[in-house]
Amino acid sequence: MENRHIVAFGGLRPTRGRTHPLIQYLLDITGKPKPKICFIPTATGDSKTSIVGFYDRFPGSMSERSHLNLFNRTIVDIEAHLLNQDIVLVGGGNTANMLEIWRIHGVDTALKKAWDSGVILCGGSAGSLCWFECGTTDSFNINELKPLYDGLGFLPGSHCPHYDGEAQRKPLYHKLISEGFPSGYAIDEDAAVHFINQDVHKAISSRPEASAYYVKLDDKTVTENQLPTELLL
Repeated sequence: MENRHIVAFGGLRPTRGRTHPLIQYLLDITGKPKPKICFIPTATGDSKTSIVGFYDRFPGSMSERSHLNLFNRTIVDIEAHLLNQDIVLVGGGNTANMLEIWRIHGVDTALKKAWDSGVILCGGSAGSLCWFECGTTDSFNINELKPLYDGLGFLPGSHCPHYDGEAQRKPLYHKLISEGFPSGYAIDEDAAVHFINQDVHKAISSRPEASAYYVKLDDKTVTENQLPTELLL
């Protein structure tokens, strides 16, 4: 079996006039001069804005780009298309809706096969939460965060994206873990954790103040352990 890679972002802020360092990191770890990358925008209902944003972020000179629509589906063999990629990027949006739609179309099983074959899976927000067993989401109410329990489970435990970007994130995540929610990874905006075969390979960041943390319940106290983070310039 190939090494299995997942790069979970806490979220990506805009970078004007240059490729975001975390995106450059993704392209670099493929080891290919022009890797194939497929964007899955299900979490925004395949919105044109998110698709255009993907093509803006990933220069055509550096990658072979495609996207997978499910609301107006044109790719017949989803599994074959995803297995033919070097990177699959999942966009942010409504995680709960995305997961249900994926299961109807068989995207969940296709992604598992792609991951097992060595395709790099990645994304931020919904695109990072989906790989874990559970986490925190605003899928059910845009103004209120709630737990989500039915992630794909490719990575064990829980996840909290946007850790430093939204005021509700940290207190809710700590509260849930204090009540028995699985331990897991909290990731700031512009930071990411690269997992290989379900183990942390490294944490990376494009801002000095952005990082990632392992949060767990330790003798009835929630502890937040910062991961050593490599700053990408």
